[in-house]
Amino acid sequence: MNRHFLNKKEKKRKFHPLRRQLEILFIGLLVLSICSITLINMLFLEKYYITKKTEVLRSAMADLQELRLTTDEEGNETAEISDALSRACAQNNLSWMIITADGQKVASVGGSEGMLQARLIGYAYDLDKKHMKTKTLEQSDSYVIQQVSDRFAGMDYLESWGNLKNGCFFLIRTPLESIRESVSISNSFYFVVGIFIIGVSALVLWIITRRITNPISELTVLSRKMSSLDFEAKYKSQAGNEIDELGENFNRMSKELEKTISELKAANNQLQKDIESKIRIDQQRQEFLNNVSHELKTPIALVQGYAEGLKENISDDPESREFYCDVIMDEASKMNKLVRNLLTLNHLEEGRDELTMERFDVVSLIRGVLQSMDIMIQQKEAKVSFQAMEPVYVWADEFKIEEVVTNYTSNALNHLEGEKEIEICVIPEGDRVRISVFNTGTPIPEADIPNLWKKFYKVDKARTREYGGSGIGLSIVKAIMESHHQEYGVCNYDNGVEFWFTLDTKSVN
Repeated sequence: MNRHFLNKKEKKRKFHPLRRQLEILFIGLLVLSICSITLINMLFLEKYYITKKTEVLRSAMADLQELRLTTDEEGNETAEISDALSRACAQNNLSWMIITADGQKVASVGGSEGMLQARLIGYAYDLDKKHMKTKTLEQSDSYVIQQVSDRFAGMDYLESWGNLKNGCFFLIRTPLESIRESVSISNSFYFVVGIFIIGVSALVLWIITRRITNPISELTVLSRKMSSLDFEAKYKSQAGNEIDELGENFNRMSKELEKTISELKAANNQLQKDIESKIRIDQQRQEFLNNVSHELKTPIALVQGYAEGLKENISDDPESREFYCDVIMDEASKMNKLVRNLLTLNHLEEGRDELTMERFDVVSLIRGVLQSMDIMIQQKEAKVSFQAMEPVYVWADEFKIEEVVTNYTSNALNHLEGEKEIEICVIPEGDRVRISVFNTGTPIPEADIPNLWKKFYKVDKARTREYGGSGIGLSIVKAIMESHHQEYGVCNYDNGVEFWFTLDTKSVN
């Protein structure tokens, strides 16, 4: 249940491409910036503009305080206006007027002189103030800075009026030029420019994010393949930054993982082989113990039975006692032969019985074996045919090859039937020689042929027991031929069976 819940939860997780996230993030920041600038303009630009104009008015008041008054020929007071002051008034769009205490004009710059003079007289003598819409921004004993809405002109002005040190009155005025309209125009401009900037930025971001995210996407695909144990993919992009180093590290990690996993698989395969080998060895050991126990059980029982008979004097007849002794000696000989064969086979299989490679005449060796088995051949009434006349020299361990020939010949004699013929052949085949031992008799069932070389395997157990075989002879042949790295085998014919093996006729370096 928990696993199902986790799998369901994992399926619901959605991943958005990094490129899309970056594009949305940066474009969102641009939109936020433009909206913020527009909102700031609407809320604070007018106040900021008025603050700056107020500073201009203060500077202008300081300049007017420095004006020097002179009296003309008619006795009227005038003031000399410098070019610098005129330029400053023009640059800041200032209009100003100075009048005497009795309302006479002293000097003026810009605007309608009559209107300015009338407004200044109204301020100085507190006339018609109730009909004016004003907002005082700053006030002192000598001046007032205020925002005025002129109903006649339909415009807002920023004004400063007051007393000069020389006793005259002054009025400085600058139009606000409908700052709200300016803010609206500014915001419209920012909106158009912002749309253009967003479009250009989106294109630039698409190019940049593609350059940045393509290597990351490649690394994502690479990591996904690595998680699936697919190490063929490699990082190939060139981002020109730390991502390339990360990609190279991925490549090295992929190579090391592939190597490590290969080693682990090899070790696992070897471990599996070792386990299978151990299981097979345990089975063979158990089978070996069962076979040895079975092979020794009968002779031991016979030896024990006949020995007890002799001890209890079951028969006083000398011939009977001699028969008992012969049986005991025969069974002891079989057990001794079985033990010797097992020791020989064990040494061969474990490689402890080293080969003594030498050059000898295999024809002479076969003749020697036949001569030593002459009594057994006569008892079996066998007709042995061996026609080789010239020597055939081979390279092998002479003692062990003699044992192979002996086992093959003994096996042929024990299974001899029909015409009771045995044919031994030595046939050269290039750099090798093929030696075969054929005997007439019943062919071996095809199902039994693959098992002939196994220890204690017997095709006809009753017959094998009859001639005292233990089923180890062919296993010894197999071990000897494999230690020589030679071939061996058996062939069925209509009238009999042929066992064969090969030997090298030349020295192999």
